[in-house]
Amino acid sequence: EPPATPKDFSCQTQDMKRVTCTWREEETYLYGKNSPQYTLSKTSSQKTALCKASCSKQCSCSWDIGQQWLWNVTVTVENPLGKKTATDVFDVNHRMYPTAPFQVWEDCTDTEITLHWNYENNGIELFCQTEVVQPDGKVELHNSSVADSRRVTVRGLQPYSEYMARVRCAAAKHFWRWSEWSQALTTRTKEGTPSGKLDIWREITPVLGGRNVTLFWKQTPSFQANGKIISYEVTWEKIEDGSKPESISFSSVYNTTRIFIDNHSYRISIMAKNNVNFSLPSVLIISRATDNSRSIFSTKELKEGQVNGTDDGILISWEPRSIYDSYIIDWCNFPRLQPCDLQWKRFGPNTSSVVISSAAFVPGVRYTFRIYGSVANRASLLEKKIGYLRELPPCLDPVVRKVDLTYNSVTLSWDSYLTNESEPGFVRGYHVYVSPIKGNCNLKGSKKHILSDESELCKYTIENPEEKRYTVKHLMPNTKYKIVVKAFTGGGETPIVNFRYIDTPYNSNMLYFVFLLVIVPTLVAAICHWKMKWVKECCCPVIPSPNKSKVLSFKEFKIDSEKVLKINDCLPDVLAVDSNAESQKL
Repeated sequence: EPPATPKDFSCQTQDMKRVTCTWREEETYLYGKNSPQYTLSKTSSQKTALCKASCSKQCSCSWDIGQQWLWNVTVTVENPLGKKTATDVFDVNHRMYPTAPFQVWEDCTDTEITLHWNYENNGIELFCQTEVVQPDGKVELHNSSVADSRRVTVRGLQPYSEYMARVRCAAAKHFWRWSEWSQALTTRTKEGTPSGKLDIWREITPVLGGRNVTLFWKQTPSFQANGKIISYEVTWEKIEDGSKPESISFSSVYNTTRIFIDNHSYRISIMAKNNVNFSLPSVLIISRATDNSRSIFSTKELKEGQVNGTDDGILISWEPRSIYDSYIIDWCNFPRLQPCDLQWKRFGPNTSSVVISSAAFVPGVRYTFRIYGSVANRASLLEKKIGYLRELPPCLDPVVRKVDLTYNSVTLSWDSYLTNESEPGFVRGYHVYVSPIKGNCNLKGSKKHILSDESELCKYTIENPEEKRYTVKHLMPNTKYKIVVKAFTGGGETPIVNFRYIDTPYNSNMLYFVFLLVIVPTLVAAICHWKMKWVKECCCPVIPSPNKSKVLSFKEFKIDSEKVLKINDCLPDVLAVDSNAESQKL
């Protein structure tokens, strides 16, 4: 291809003695003796080259300017297919591109850094710009206010913090472009007095003659050490009698200590110290033992509320009280260990619900949260909550101690289920599973439950965890069943592995009924057959006796002890008349 017009053609100087022109080379796909040839010359005299061009990533060409300040130069690019030119007209005084500053050093205090530097003196006034990178990565630019100034002061910095700075300069009167940045300088401000207060907390344990107070402290985002913390100062004093304070100092590697106090009210303060000074004191007030008994013993007196885990942590809520200016929640990251790694967080007076999260929280571990209200640095226990990040199934099944059987029911009785802190969840109730050994289960009032092997069980749910007895009804007599009781939590229940086997007895009522319908009639028939003559004489005589006749059984037909036969009620086949004296009398 024929050459294109040279791109980005411009000229500049760094020392007011020599000018360098640069441009971008374009691809022509011609090489060797046919590759593009560049010539830089005065526009008025293009036959005389000012310099020989060299090209790598870009093309450049330099020459001495002597005493000439105004220039009109042309670059010509030519190959066998064509020729193109580009022209630049400039005043050397307006094309100053300084060299990068060098010998950068600093003076600093706890909040200021003054940077110093040098640059080549070429007779042109320069002004410089400083770039400061903050510890958080934020970049700030600071311009020098005076031309030819070789220093700048940056104020408002954080004590004992690391900053990175570098400098660049440009012509003050005729700005053309910035120089390259100087080599970066990394520096640290000096230490200052710590700002803010430590976050402190306590745990009180009653002992003989007083109380053990375990103190904890930590640095919060609002606390600035402004240096290297070398120690912590703990001071405590009685409030009532104004006795002399006691104090003790700890190395910076510690964040907890234990002190003994009697049953009076105490004021406890903790300060951090660096090489410059102490921080402001953080204060706790420990009330008298009589007044503070609730704070000490109420973990047993207060009813424990249950809280639930979420995807982000454990949700804690409490009833707000207007008298408190803040709330504190404490808990143990590792409740099964000693020490348990006590943690705490503070919340404002308008907060009544928070999600507590910790990388130490794991499923199946019960965590206890104590909620305190604080006013004037005096804390009181308000509520206690227990909960899990996520509940897991119970470790053990209830132990069935008694089984009462009838022909159509079974009553199961089990021991109270232990619900201590080692349990992986709150026991919500029980499931009773029943199934005959042969066939499927379809007992009235139950739900179907399919096991992994696709066998079918009848399932009964008891939603009261305090219940310790249950009766399964509608069983078949003389049948073998398998049965099991499982406790369940919010995390479900463990798989069914072991069954208990029972055999229902025969139905005694049915046997009695069979006895009445079969045995008794058979016995009566046998007796009748054995006493046939007597039965026939009693029930079916050849000549009926009036005393045994139903028609003579009424009272009005009786004379003394004899019964009288009323002729109208009897239709004889033969009528015979006796003529003896007794018949005459009758």
